[in-house]
Amino acid sequence: MSEYALEDRLEQAVEALGYEMVELERAGSKARPVLRVRIDRPGSERSSGVTVADCTRVSRALEAILDDDVEIAERYVLEVSSPGLERPLVRAADFTRFAGREIALRGHVPLAGVGRRIEGLLIGLVEEGGRERIRLQTSEGNEVDIPREDVARAHLLFRWKSGS
Repeated sequence: MSEYALEDRLEQAVEALGYEMVELERAGSKARPVLRVRIDRPGSERSSGVTVADCTRVSRALEAILDDDVEIAERYVLEVSSPGLERPLVRAADFTRFAGREIALRGHVPLAGVGRRIEGLLIGLVEEGGRERIRLQTSEGNEVDIPREDVARAHLLFRWKSGS
């Protein structure tokens, strides 16, 4: 089964259980593949996150699929978790859903003339000339558009607030 076909099957299984697959990360080696699946509740906010029971339920469903895959069966390690406080932004819809939140971007190349990492307030995703661009407001108040294909990784930022 191709890499993309497997990802589609896993995503369909997660959605059938009422969750969304935020990200599938592949690690490990060919001899011992590690699949890290991050799940969330569709449209969730901070107070309605994923529980350990949710992860267990999804893990059992995905194991049934993976055990039938001859390329992975018996050798894989499956990790199912919540996306965490600094949730990865992967799909185009994520950049719309989390508009108004602080995010960090890491680029394949320097971003907006700043560097390979940039932080700011997510304004949203805009499409210009068939290209998706992530629009941010920097801490200096400037709006910048960053081509989505230049972004290696994007995630929400969580700031700890200290007590006074």
